[in-house]
Amino acid sequence: MRAILIKDGKGPVDNLHLGEAPTPSPGPGQVLVKIKAFGVNRMDILQREGNYPPPAGSSSILGVEFSGHISALGAGVSGWKVDDEVLGLAGGVSAPSNGAYAEYIALPASHIIRKPNHLSWVEAASIPENFLTGKYSISIASGIALVLCAGLKKGGSVLVHAGASGVGVAAIQLARFLEANTVTATASTKEKLDWLLSLPLGATHVANYKTEDFSETVKKATNGKGADVVVDFVGRSHWKRNIDSLAIDGHMTMLALLSGKPHLHKLVPELTVIAGSQVDVDLSPILYKRLRIQGSTLRSRSVAYQTDLIAQYVLTLF
Repeated sequence: MRAILIKDGKGPVDNLHLGEAPTPSPGPGQVLVKIKAFGVNRMDILQREGNYPPPAGSSSILGVEFSGHISALGAGVSGWKVDDEVLGLAGGVSAPSNGAYAEYIALPASHIIRKPNHLSWVEAASIPENFLTGKYSISIASGIALVLCAGLKKGGSVLVHAGASGVGVAAIQLARFLEANTVTATASTKEKLDWLLSLPLGATHVANYKTEDFSETVKKATNGKGADVVVDFVGRSHWKRNIDSLAIDGHMTMLALLSGKPHLHKLVPELTVIAGSQVDVDLSPILYKRLRIQGSTLRSRSVAYQTDLIAQYVLTLF
């Protein structure tokens, strides 16, 4: 099959090239999908540059989310048939699949979702990684992370950083769908902030993290209570204001460290880059506000965890 490969295993974007790779065969419990569209995520860029080691056993082919139609079924698969239109997430560490930058992908049948008819192939391919991370982050604290890990409840308040990113938009919309009372989003430009306010199920409040203290925006939006859930991708530079933004018994999910890894300066030049991810911490607010702080990634999770997450996503939104 054709696949987008990386010359020398890593390097600049010019090292990407169209080459040949073995066509996978679906094993027991797996499906083979002919890919129509795939998503491009920050982790793909980092992996291509050699700055994001994939989980052990993962394919060297990039890509974690896609849309397409089933071309073959492995033994024991039920509920699906050839030519069904689907979207999906590449398998977890205990059952790795090849990446989505290819003509075909074989993966657990539990990792696909039936494609809604109203979505284009491109729109469908943009859903799995973004909205599952969002659901997981809002759940953890945040799009399926908002509900599962964070335990966002109806009427709660949420702060989402990197609001104009794929996962940021997913987290905002999931929080609104789950009837959060306020959703404050941060971004770096007025254009992005205006766009976030204009979205269907968009942010209720916004703050420019370059020119405003977003913790004050959150407090004003919540009448001084603070955010029940904070979804953070930035890390060190936002730490103090994140802690200040959190309400009593608040939960923060950390999904990335954009201000704490020097190599990310190429991707996000407007961020202040600080060598390392260390930060001087005043522990007292964590204690007295009874805060919960959790870090997580989705890609390194087990197939069983990802399967449960996908099932909850489908149950919640479909």
